[in-house]
Amino acid sequence: MLRNFSKNDWIILSLALLSFLLSALAYPYMPPRIATHWNAYGQVDGYMSPFWGLFLLPLINASMALLFLAIPHIDPRKSNIALFRKQYDRLVILVLVFMLVVQLQVILWNLGVQISPNLLIPVGIGLLYFYIGIVFEHAKPNWFVGIRTPWTLSSDIVWEKTHRLGARLFKLAGIITIASVLVQDYAVWILLVTVLVIALVLVIYSYVEYKKLPESS
Repeated sequence: MLRNFSKNDWIILSLALLSFLLSALAYPYMPPRIATHWNAYGQVDGYMSPFWGLFLLPLINASMALLFLAIPHIDPRKSNIALFRKQYDRLVILVLVFMLVVQLQVILWNLGVQISPNLLIPVGIGLLYFYIGIVFEHAKPNWFVGIRTPWTLSSDIVWEKTHRLGARLFKLAGIITIASVLVQDYAVWILLVTVLVIALVLVIYSYVEYKKLPESS
């Protein structure tokens, strides 16, 4: 099976392993309790033991990496995922890199280098939103990746139209989210409200487009 791994598959696995390595190297230098959670204003409001504070994210990263690697092989419409596999792999890599940045922020904060998550998180998620828009431009109907509503999954036509709109909206969301660092106290709220509004718009849009189909009446 390992012989069938692509270059991107190895990069994905390497990023997951790097997450464990970073935590292992930082562990001896951690205080008895480490900051692991910040509120919307960038203030620490949660602590954990050094072990769980350092190794919970690597465990999550490893689980995500395995799931991401499995999806192109277990999806009933995996032949469609193959059509945009390059964009899919790049998205997975970007997600794991973002998780590494979050992990580094936690480690550095507890080493005394206090970089506000309200600066890093909006930029990272903004880049993810923007690239999701690029993925949507290429995504073909499948069961795991994309805007999966009952109506996009029931019609390839509705899938294409909804993802065309979704691509534009998520790119816009990325730009807005990155710009939110200019008002850091509100960055988290801007991030959340933007994506919730877009999700609602896309659900409604997919329903409306489905109802326009002759066979739906």
